[in-house]
Amino acid sequence: MSSEKSPLSPRIDKTGNIDILIAAAECFMEQGYHATSIDDVARRLGATKGRIYHYYRSKTELFFDVHREGMRRNFEAVTPVMKGPEPAARRLNAMFRQHALSMMENLALEAVVVQGVEMHRFGATTPEQRRTLAELMTVRNDFESLFKRVAYEGVEDGSIRTSDVSVAVKVALGAINWLSIWYRPRPAETRDDREILADKIVDSIMQGLNAPD
Repeated sequence: MSSEKSPLSPRIDKTGNIDILIAAAECFMEQGYHATSIDDVARRLGATKGRIYHYYRSKTELFFDVHREGMRRNFEAVTPVMKGPEPAARRLNAMFRQHALSMMENLALEAVVVQGVEMHRFGATTPEQRRTLAELMTVRNDFESLFKRVAYEGVEDGSIRTSDVSVAVKVALGAINWLSIWYRPRPAETRDDREILADKIVDSIMQGLNAPD
């Protein structure tokens, strides 16, 4: 098993094995971490649990890799729209929108990211697990910092109005991350439907941040 290169690097080469992470994410989302077993993931995957144990020594290692994949997709969604000639408020709007879409389109993975935060708050069971969770929380903080950076630019260019950038960003991301709790795709839902919902969420957030013309 290869060593990790960074907190977002998976423990394995996921080529051909992303289905393990998706199956595990769905189980964790539906049943929670403690109630989910490797047997549950194998049944969801339609494979033997030996296939999973070939890559992961434990359920915890699998959970952490699902968390990493969820965060990797968040970064992938947001970073392309961070920079540009537009005022910072427009770029921040685009970042929030892409994050909301990522939450909806990677729902099971993102639900595990939220569960990881709870696990960190209440304590993992071993020092090694606590160290890994601390690394993953650092990645979450780095993700939040992307939004803060653009928000500070907005305060400087006059396109954003807030008395506390850190609090404003935490509130905004909290609202978007809450999608993992209440959002469930409707039958026959389309990408357009998700974009409309993302726009409604982000419009509500940005109404409190946009500086008057």
